[in-house]
Amino acid sequence: MKTFFISDVHLGLQVADPADRERRFADFLRSLPSDTEAVYLLGDIWDFWYEYKHVVPKGYVRVFSALVDFMDRGVKVYFFQGNHDVWTYSYFEELGMKRLEQPYVVEIGGKTFCLGHGDGLGPVPFGYRFLRGLFHNRVAQFLFSMLHPRMAFGLGNGWSRHNRLTHDREYEFRGADEPLYKFASDFSARNKVDYFIFGHYHASVDMVLPSGARFLVLKDWIHGSPYICFDGSDISVHSSR
Repeated sequence: MKTFFISDVHLGLQVADPADRERRFADFLRSLPSDTEAVYLLGDIWDFWYEYKHVVPKGYVRVFSALVDFMDRGVKVYFFQGNHDVWTYSYFEELGMKRLEQPYVVEIGGKTFCLGHGDGLGPVPFGYRFLRGLFHNRVAQFLFSMLHPRMAFGLGNGWSRHNRLTHDREYEFRGADEPLYKFASDFSARNKVDYFIFGHYHASVDMVLPSGARFLVLKDWIHGSPYICFDGSDISVHSSR
């Protein structure tokens, strides 16, 4: 039985070709083999997602249809909130997905995995930690929900697009100097972990930690279609394009 890991699709981001990116992702989901057991969505699948109590963002019909189709055939779908789609409250669960909190440790096929989006793990700068705390704050979320959706989504999508255009170059992962690497290294020194898999950094990383654990970071889908497959005995990194 196979398990797949995907991160940072950024559906809806008006950079490059958003329609092509959505089509590639839906096609990828529909192409998963019949022996697929689970899919882990590691955050930022949507570039900006905000749920009101009775309103969710429009669109993404092909993606949701593909997800529901293979959940109906017994495939489990787990998701993590990223820093772009943190405002998910109940809709994904209503569709049949299960939300997980990072860092999430799970045994699959006799191997131990530590999973998450990757943001906020390790000794991140105070400014980012403050901003992340604000995004997760219930009072701040309630106040944001008082905005009309037209204004809320205009602000959210505009901020996200500006941020991506400002940081459009591929991020150079700094190895042992990165907060996420430090988190994984410290965590694996205290816990038995075979694989760490994260997203967030928009960089492709495949390293071995001092503990011997394999440390992987998935690149985004803006200019490609990366994913990881675990076939029950080993990990492989692919791109469906």
